[in-house]
Amino acid sequence: MTPTQLRAFSAVVRHGSVKDAAAELGVSESAVSIHVAQLRKELEDLLFTRTASGIAFTPGGLRLASRATEMLGLQDRTVREVSQAGSGRRLLRVAASSLFAEHAAPGLIEMFASRADDLDVELSVRPDRQFESLLATRAVDVTIGPRRARLPETVAQKPFLNYQIVVVVGAGHPLANVPPRLSQLREQTWLLGPSAVEREGAVPDLLRHVDIPESRQQIYQSHSAALEEARRNKGVALAVSFAVAADVANKRLVHLPGPGLRAEGVWSAMTLPAHSMLPAAAELLRFITTPRATQAMLRGAGVSIGHFRPSVHVTLWN
Repeated sequence: MTPTQLRAFSAVVRHGSVKDAAAELGVSESAVSIHVAQLRKELEDLLFTRTASGIAFTPGGLRLASRATEMLGLQDRTVREVSQAGSGRRLLRVAASSLFAEHAAPGLIEMFASRADDLDVELSVRPDRQFESLLATRAVDVTIGPRRARLPETVAQKPFLNYQIVVVVGAGHPLANVPPRLSQLREQTWLLGPSAVEREGAVPDLLRHVDIPESRQQIYQSHSAALEEARRNKGVALAVSFAVAADVANKRLVHLPGPGLRAEGVWSAMTLPAHSMLPAAAELLRFITTPRATQAMLRGAGVSIGHFRPSVHVTLWN
């Protein structure tokens, strides 16, 4: 049983298709089929069969699917730890939702990374719907985003910071001086960041509650870009309250009052269970609930990710 065979089988499990598994791995379908056939021969189990509706796994195939993920993750982790030990450095990989990454991560990650000279932190921005699979495959060590109502037993969750989403407009916008009706809001152009397309969190919850038509939604690459357009009176925007506090105080932006125009959210960190967790991930979970961490997240709002110290690497994913 080789890692190559296990990777091929795991890809089939994830996609439910040999063709899609081959596309992910960048090999031919026959190569994937050969690797699966070798596993079948060695384990004396069909593992899965093809049906009219897709692939049906045998009990042994389901057991192998679980073990393959663990074994490949352990292999990747071992290679990484050996490499880090040789260079005298540790690496913590964090995936965060776009809203947290933009407004709270800069202060948190910069302060956390500065506490240890031998620690590198790699931050990637990923959709929260990918968090469980990223952790299961050990592609990342920690994920940070909206608190999830339901999680599998293989994932641990630690809520750490409440936040509030508010509706804002520029000071010169027609709605800035009058309490708006919902019918008026549905006719406005809504200037939104990437979090608007997520399935969970305060932003999609508020949009669903107010029932904003998709035709009225303009999605920008960043939340800061959407807010800049709002400052120019181009439309209505959603914002984390602490991130726009200075603009509201300086009257560059105005909160819109009204029922349903505020939403509460909780950011939480997700990791593998304690027995599978990297020491650096455990350190971050302990640090993230401290007053120093909270202050860093609030003060860090709006800091460009380009301002991170060199030991923090940021990757943006589509």
